[in-house]
This record gives sequence, structure tokens and C-alpha cells, in this order.
Amino acid sequence: MAMAVAQHRVSTSGSSSINKHLDASGKYVRYTAEQVEALERVYAECPKPSSLRRQQLIRECPILSNIEPKQIKVWFQNRRCREKQRKESSRLQTVNRKLSAMNKLLMEENDRLQKQVSQLVCENGYMRQQLHTVNASATDASCDSVVTTPQHSLRDPNNPAGLLSIAEETLAEFLSKATGTAVDWVQMPGMKPGPDSVGIFAISQSCSGVAARACGLVSLEPTKIAEILKDRPSWLRDCRNLEVFTMFPAGSGGTIELVYTQMFAPTTLAPARDFWTLRYTTTLENGSFVVCERSLSGSGAGPSTAAAAQFVRAEVLPSGYLIRPCEGGGSIIHIVDHLNLEAWNVPEVLRPLYESSKVIAQKMTIAALRYVKQIAQETSGEVVYSMGRQPAVLRTFSQRLSRGFNDAINGFNDDGWSIMNCDGNEDVIIAINSSKSFSCTSNPNNALPFVGGVLCAKASMLLQNVPPAVLVRFLREHRSEWADFNVDAYTAASLKAGTYAYPGMRPTRFTGSQIIMPLGHTIEHEEILEVIRLEGHSLVQEDAFVSRDIHLLQICSGIDENAVGACSELVFAPIDEMFPDDAPLIPSGFRIIPLESKPSDTKDSLTTNRTLDLTSSLEVGPATNHSSGDVPSSQNSRSVLTIAFQFPFDSSLQDNVATMARQYVRSVISSVQRVAMAISPSGLSTAVGPKLSPGSPEALTLAQWIYQSYSYHIGAELLRSESLGSDSILKNLWQHQDAILCCSLKSLPVFIFANQAGLDMLETTLVSLQDITLDKIFDEPGRKALCSDFAKLMQQGYAYFPAGICMSTMGRHVSYEQAVAWKVLEADESTVHCLAFSFVNWSFV
Repeated sequence: MAMAVAQHRVSTSGSSSINKHLDASGKYVRYTAEQVEALERVYAECPKPSSLRRQQLIRECPILSNIEPKQIKVWFQNRRCREKQRKESSRLQTVNRKLSAMNKLLMEENDRLQKQVSQLVCENGYMRQQLHTVNASATDASCDSVVTTPQHSLRDPNNPAGLLSIAEETLAEFLSKATGTAVDWVQMPGMKPGPDSVGIFAISQSCSGVAARACGLVSLEPTKIAEILKDRPSWLRDCRNLEVFTMFPAGSGGTIELVYTQMFAPTTLAPARDFWTLRYTTTLENGSFVVCERSLSGSGAGPSTAAAAQFVRAEVLPSGYLIRPCEGGGSIIHIVDHLNLEAWNVPEVLRPLYESSKVIAQKMTIAALRYVKQIAQETSGEVVYSMGRQPAVLRTFSQRLSRGFNDAINGFNDDGWSIMNCDGNEDVIIAINSSKSFSCTSNPNNALPFVGGVLCAKASMLLQNVPPAVLVRFLREHRSEWADFNVDAYTAASLKAGTYAYPGMRPTRFTGSQIIMPLGHTIEHEEILEVIRLEGHSLVQEDAFVSRDIHLLQICSGIDENAVGACSELVFAPIDEMFPDDAPLIPSGFRIIPLESKPSDTKDSLTTNRTLDLTSSLEVGPATNHSSGDVPSSQNSRSVLTIAFQFPFDSSLQDNVATMARQYVRSVISSVQRVAMAISPSGLSTAVGPKLSPGSPEALTLAQWIYQSYSYHIGAELLRSESLGSDSILKNLWQHQDAILCCSLKSLPVFIFANQAGLDMLETTLVSLQDITLDKIFDEPGRKALCSDFAKLMQQGYAYFPAGICMSTMGRHVSYEQAVAWKVLEADESTVHCLAFSFVNWSFV
């Protein structure tokens, strides 16, 4: 083989085996085809310039031995530059295609808006003319009937010809909504279009039912997008089931399907919805792909009555997907959702959820576009998840968690759920499923049957002036404030071995350490999938070296206060530490749905520090009209909180587990109420510290009562400050060196206030303070002294207690030199509000 030496002159020969490349001085260097091929092989194996392996490969290649190292180095540098240029050129071409497609979409949207403006101008002129006519109302009515009343002569749903007529009419109405002016669309509040936006979103301003529209660019082929969106349960978390009952071909290669769809109810307070629809799939002359859908008439149509007994039949007005291919790949997609959810038969407080186009947009329209964009990014390899999991596997975990939580909230009879001993007055509903088993469909042999089944304790309540995102974020980051580690341990142990132990039989102490390990997130970070590790230690000596850590698989959504979302959720389930793909899941968690407020609600709004149980007084009556564009005020906002916790149980422990579940959920509700009160924007600043229980006065007023009552009963000054301003009194009380605590005057007194020293002494927080009863902090001698002097305290208004020992919440002993107790009187100096205690010179023993 002839060896050609590189020369520093421009070649004049026309040999095809010679390649010319620039060197560092700007002159051309000639390489043979064999040399270039050898250099390409080396570069492909070792693209990094500092690689020792590259140097070794160059030395081992004899065809490169006559080329100077500097020239080889320059060749590799040029090669990297050419590769970067190709990648950048390819990227710019892709961006240019997307921008061209988006520009086309915006031009079409602008044309539609211009048509809408022209139509509104014509309608305005027409209405002005009719105002001068006596029969204006009759004329309007007749015109409306001509426009909106469909022709029923050929619309018989009992034969294919009638269905084809309905399908063609549905297609025309859908296209008029997607690209025309059939609906008066306005921009979705909080969703401004831009280069970083997922798409363009709009909601109906005034039409029958609720409607939402979206359009955007997706890097997938039209047939793939249609396949994804038609599989509604895979992307719509509220979709329980979709079943195609009949399918037959239509003209132009299209298909007509009769579809029955069941939707989950978002709360425990209203029944779920179902739909009986015709779905028409076809291709237009311009190559666009269309999937449109509408309800068929008759509430009794569809599957058997027994299958739909727990559902309310709702209506789908002409809706669907218009998918147009783009030059160079990708598609432009238009989505329209137009529904009538029959809001008249839900409680008045929940009707904004069923009458708001914004809610439909958030739950369905935006979710659909986000999902196909997520799939497009995963397909292109843009999404990288941790722990080596494929995106499809993690997406399946999220779907299973959400579906299991929705199953627990709804408790459908055909899934095996039944209500346990409910007389209608219980605040916590207990449901039992004795036939439930948990498995992944990919491995049914790994099903986890339970001897007794699964028990669910659930409840709903109304929150006032509590931002859902802030509350869910707090519950996620401060699990120890509301959760019982032993209950988590019980559920996790039941999943591992099928063994059942009543919580407390194997006592475990939660260390307070919570480690969050993220797994993945959606494209706009509106939902996060993560694994939570709770560290625990056994309190039994023989199990001291056995790990008691618990792992939870968790999804968290709606924690960004500035994002537009339908709800905020925290759903979790114990999972084996090996994290198998087919792990059984028993989800529990929280869902907080904001409600749009009405102006009339201001007068009758609840006090800001209260939550209201909705299950005790639900009324259903005629629906009222609400504006879909109302935006709740930050000072008068309401939201519905739904809690559902699931527990596996053995049949012999059913009653015990039911009692435990009811008590546990009530405890969680109480904790959430205190957290909600603490984070309410209308509450006191956390810089001051005190957050009081529902029904108690403001902290400034209570501080004055404590200060004045001490002087009134004991004749001395509690505070060393000469200032009598309420702010100064509260500040000095909060910073007082002695531990000052207040407890309620109930049969079982609980603490309602403590200053900073009091919280330090009890080793607790303001949120957890109200879990502590008065008797729990004293040892036996202290309780006896309290009981013996209690009558004296109530008679003369104060009492002194000798030095003694009390207990912190962590079990540590605290000594004090003296304790003083006195009655806290309200402003009238006759009503006793609570009891106050001051522990002087306390310290940990």
C-alpha cells in the first residue's frame, strides 16, 4: 500500500482518493482516503481530545505514522468544529420549522379573531336595528332557533345512516368551534402565549355548558397523536373507564364508534359523571386528521342501568381533536372540550367546579396537550429520569397512584366497595373492599391478596382563605406534623409479608428524618414523582439493630402558587425498598380543589381561622348561574379538601382497624386544620409566632388578657416592660424567659398558646401544640399537686406550685423552681377565657 506524505501545497490533481483539509496556518493539507478513514475511526471511538486511548490508537495505526502530531491535532479540531456546525445547523433547521408552524398557527388564530370581531360588529349593528322594532324578541328567538336547532329528520341513532348524519353534523360543529367563531373564546386567565408556553389556551365567555380550547405544535405524527388522545384513561386522571360498544366504518376511511365513558368524582360530596357518545374519526381533504365526539340523546341510552347506577349522565357537546401535519414533521393540534356536567344536582358550594370553563380547561384540555408534548419529548430522548427507570414505567406509577386514590374516594360498588355502619351523620366515612387485590397487569402472579381486604377512611371539608399550593407544600415537607409513623409502618408491613399487626404492637420511634428522592416530573414541573424514605428505630431492645425505615412512592402536584392548575394533590403509598416495577400500591393522600368565589359570599364568609365539615349539611337544589370568569379573592377564597387513607386488614381485626382508621383520619383532619390556620394569609405573621385555635381571640388580645389578669390576681407585673402597647406586650410575652402556656377550660384541657420558651420546654411547635393535654406534661407528683390545688385556683383566681418535674413531648424531664397558674379573664373581667401557667427557671434534667 503506497504511503502518501502530507504536503503543504494546494493539489492540482483531480484524484478522488485525495482529501484536502486546512492546517493551523490556513494552508491546505492533503490526506489519502485511507488516512481520513483511519482518522474517522479514531475520532468515533475517542472523541475527547485528552483521551489517552486516542493517542494509543494513533500510534497503533501505521497509516498515520508519517503525519505530524500537530497536523493530526488540527484535523481533530476541525473535525469537532464540523460536527458542531452540523448539529447546530440541524437544530436551527428544526427550530425554524417549529417557528414556521407556530407562525402559521398564530396567523390562523389571528384570522379567526378577525372573523369573530367582524361577526360581533355585525351582530351589534343588527341588535341596534332590532331595538327599534316591536317584534325584536320574537325575531331573535326565531333566528336563534334556525341557527342552533339541529335537524332531526335524518338523525336516528338506531341505524347506521342516522349515525352517519349525526357524525357529519358533529364534525361540522366541531370544526366551527376549533377554527371558527361558533364559540366566543377568550384567553385563559394566567396562561399567556409565548415561546416557552405549551400552547394557546382559551375558554368560553358565554355559551351553554362549559367549554375550553387549546392549540399547539407537537413533534409527533397525526396518527400517533390521535391514538394517544383516543386512549383517554391513559392521560386523563379523572377518566375511570372508556369502553367502545360498537364500531363500524364510515366514508373516506373513517370510523364511527359508540363509546361509554365513566369519570371519577373529585370529592366525596357529589356523584360521578358518565357519558354515552358517538365518536367519529376521519381524514379531511387537506390531510388533517379529525376525532370528534358528541353525546347521543336519551338518559337511558348506553349500557345497562345497573352499570351506571352510581353515575349522573352528563352531556358532551360537539368536541374533539383537529390534527394537521406540518412540513418537515410534527403536527399542529386543536383541542376543544365542550361539556354540560349537570351542575344542578351537586351541593351549592361545589357548583363552581361543574360550571367553570376554567376548571374544564385545566383538567382536560391543557392536560391533553401537555401529555402529548410529554410523550413527544420522551420519544425524542429529551427527558432523562433518575434511578435508571424508563419514562413509561414512571408514568405508569403516577397513573396507578392517581387511579388508586380516585378509586378510594369514589368507592364504586362494582369494584367491591361497601359503606360500613354509616348512619349519615359521621364526619369520617368508612368503606370496606373485601375482594380487593393489588397487582400490576404485567405480572398478575404477583398479586397481593388480603385475607380481609382493604379499608378506606375518607372525608371532605371546606377550607377558608388557605392557598392550596402552600398547604400541600407544607404537608409534603413537614410530614411529621400530621402523620403517625406507626400507621405508615403498619401499612408497609402488611404489604411486605401479608402479616397484620395492630399499630403499636411493635413500637417504633420516628427520628424525624425525611429524605426525598426525586424520580421524574412532567414538562412544566406541575407534577413530581418521588420516593420518600422515613427513618425509624425500634423501641424494642431485641429489634434495636433491625432497620425500621419506610419507603413511600409519592406524587405531588399543584405546589407552584403562580402556576395555573385544577387542584393540588399529595398522594402516596408504601413501597418495597427494591422499588419493583410491579409493586402493589395502596394509595392514600390529600386533594385540595380551589373554588371560585361569588361576590355574595363575602357577607356570609366563614371566619378565617375555621374549617367546616361539609358532610353534615349538604343541600341540593336548583342551579344558579355563575360567571365562569370569576377570580377568587385572596382574602375570601375557598377550597375543598378531600382526605382518603387506605389500610389493609385481616378479617379478625376489621373492627380494630376501622376504629384506628377513623381516629387516625380525625387526627389528621385536626392537624390539617391547625396547619391551615397557621398558613392562612389573613392570619398573624409568623415572625410574631402565636397562632391560636379556632374560636380563640387574636394573639394581641390574648396577650393583653394574660398580662392584665396576672396583675389583677397576683398584684405584680408579669412583664418588665413599661410600655402598654398591645404589640409590645405580645412581643415581650413571646420573648419572656419563663415558659408561659395557656390551656382551655374543658374536661380534658389542651394547650392553645405558648411563648417561645414554652415551645422550647415542651420541645414542640405551634402546629403540634394543640395535640398536648395538660395532664401529659406533669409527672405523678405534679398531677397530684395540680388536682389538690385546682379548687383553690378556681376560687381565688391563682395558685402557686412548688418546684417539680414535668415532661417534654420527646420524653425528656424538665425541672422548674416554681410554677404559677392564674385565670385569664376577658375584657369584662368576669368571663374566664382560659388558664395560664408560668414555669420559672426551667431546665432539662
